[in-house]
Amino acid sequence: MNEQISKYRINEYLYNLNVWQYRKAIQLLPKLLGVSLNTFHNYRKILVDDVQDIPYEKVVIMEQLFDFEPGTLASQNPEARSLKELLH
Repeated sequence: MNEQISKYRINEYLYNLNVWQYRKAIQLLPKLLGVSLNTFHNYRKILVDDVQDIPYEKVVIMEQLFDFEPGTLASQNPEARSLKELLH
């Protein structure tokens, strides 16, 4: 059985909350992000191999809300060489 890996660590954060906090977070997060509850649940379901992404500004807001370091909401970050290295 293939384990599906989420592209973003949203569920990882939410599953570490107690039941009361989880329920409140599910109600509050879509409002703070300015999206519908359905859209928020779709964000939670995005897998690593999916081409779908969460808009950058929403990612930044969630990183701040979850106390994550900038750029760490994604489960995997692509690696790339700098443009200067490629130009040499």
